[in-house]
Amino acid sequence: MADSAAHLVDRVFPEVPIRQWVLSLPFALRYRLAYDARLVRDVLHIFVQAVFGSLRRRTGFATSNRKIRCGAVSFVQRFGDALNLNIHFHMLALDGVYAEDKKGCVCFRPAPPPSDAEVARVTERIQRRIARLLERRGLGPQADRDESDSLRQSQPLLAELYGASVSGRAATGPRAGRRIAKVGDVIDLEDIAVPSGPRCATIAGFSVHANVCVPAHDRMRLERLCRYAGRPPVATERLSPLPDGRLLYRLKRRWRDGTTHMIFEPLELVEKLAALVPPPRFNLVRYNGILAPSAAWRPLVIPESEISDPLTHPNCPARMQLVSPDSGNSRNKSRCRPRNYTWAELMRRVWSIDVLQCPRCGGRMRILAAIHSSEAVRKILECRAFLARRRGARCWS
Repeated sequence: MADSAAHLVDRVFPEVPIRQWVLSLPFALRYRLAYDARLVRDVLHIFVQAVFGSLRRRTGFATSNRKIRCGAVSFVQRFGDALNLNIHFHMLALDGVYAEDKKGCVCFRPAPPPSDAEVARVTERIQRRIARLLERRGLGPQADRDESDSLRQSQPLLAELYGASVSGRAATGPRAGRRIAKVGDVIDLEDIAVPSGPRCATIAGFSVHANVCVPAHDRMRLERLCRYAGRPPVATERLSPLPDGRLLYRLKRRWRDGTTHMIFEPLELVEKLAALVPPPRFNLVRYNGILAPSAAWRPLVIPESEISDPLTHPNCPARMQLVSPDSGNSRNKSRCRPRNYTWAELMRRVWSIDVLQCPRCGGRMRILAAIHSSEAVRKILECRAFLARRRGARCWS
């Protein structure tokens, strides 16, 4: 999570406003998306194109013949707050477009914030296009569930785990078919209004939220947002054992029905975790538009630390140059760095702790050896304890 967020901030996202778009899907579609990688690709493509269309309209380039490029990084999240199977998408999109002017320069044009009506328009378009997609693939409301469910035919146990996880029930064991136990005050759901907020819309089970935006130069906040979008499904600090052997999992937020905790039998927790594992070769992070690896304009917009010279990139048009929204300076050359971050770098970025700084002199420490043998570790610790006792004896004498 921390490594991916650092990579996106340092080497992918340009210093422009970034808006988070979140698409939640109906329960009936979540089960199918859990194993159908092709359907995930197509649904995400519809989501991306709807958001990109909104950006073009808000910047005034919807009917323009000029070259316009949008960009985004999308995260496929498979989990909900209660460790249930909940396929949804977090898209971090450039809140504007890159356009080529008459001189051949590529400039960023920021978009005004979307209105509630615009978010509703995007949601309606997503719902309509996905419904047509399902009809074309024979997965509409009239489709035969047994014939269209290839997972139930090939792997019935995994299909049972997916279905139970989506519906919040146990799949195996003595409690099979029963709902997962909850803890919290019970509230009458009929007395609770459907939640709503700015830049949020829900149509036929499809929900879009677009009220989170990071300013252009707030890189620390952007990195925190990337960590949130790429976080793992289980927060171990919210998981605790009960005296009877069951496991208590605290929800991040109190649900509308008053639920604050979920109680799992050990086997039930294993079921939920198994359903959250993505299928083989299932990418959870997707790059879209101008940020895609093979996009022609990508070398012109990504941060300088990613490439040494954008004009040497095979997909980079030599006649184009990057123009910053704040100045007309073109990109300078910079040195490439390795893709992966060290643990010391990640700890410094996440917790602001420099573990390689000596607490005594303030100098830089370096790793001399990595010791894995438990016997060697025990001897070293025993020796250090002996030396500490000798130093203490000298002080007393």
